[in-house]
Amino acid sequence: MSPTTPLICDTVAAAHHFHVTPATVRQWIHRGHVRRSGYDQAGRALVDLREVRDYVTQRGTTAA
Repeated sequence: MSPTTPLICDTVAAAHHFHVTPATVRQWIHRGHVRRSGYDQAGRALVDLREVRDYVTQRGTTAA
């Protein structure tokens, strides 16, 4: 897998990975910090985990 290949997951999984709430990830999408990559069958927004990681790193938020 290429380093540029997106790792798509829903907001719940992204939130769990970075130890924040799903609402926080949805706010990052709403504010334009992270792009939405569509929706899953349950209606949850999908995001690229690498893009979320880049935002968290740039923001200085600690992720475990």
